[in-house]
Amino acid sequence: MSMEAETIQFRTQGTCCRLMQVVIQDEKILSVQFMGGCHGNLQGISKLVEGMTIDAVVEKLQGIKCGDKSTSCPDQLAQGLLLYKQSRQGANV
Repeated sequence: MSMEAETIQFRTQGTCCRLMQVVIQDEKILSVQFMGGCHGNLQGISKLVEGMTIDAVVEKLQGIKCGDKSTSCPDQLAQGLLLYKQSRQGANV
C-alpha cells in the first residue's frame, strides 16, 4: 500500500541556496525545489534525483564540497534527507 506524499522543507547552511523543499513518497524523491543558488545546476540535480530513493540520493551526494566550502547544495540535500529519516525513525519508536 502506497503512503501519501509528504513535503518537507529545510534551511541550508553554508550554501547560496537558502531553502530546499522535497516531496517524498514511499522513500522516493518525487521532486526537489531549491530557493536561491545556481539555478541551472540545481535544476539538473532536481531532475537527476527524481525517482531515486532517499538512501541512494544520500549515498551519491553526501560529502560533496563546493569550492573551498565544507559543504555544497548536493551535500545539504543529503544532510536534510538524513535528518528527515532520523525524525521518521524517532517517530516510529
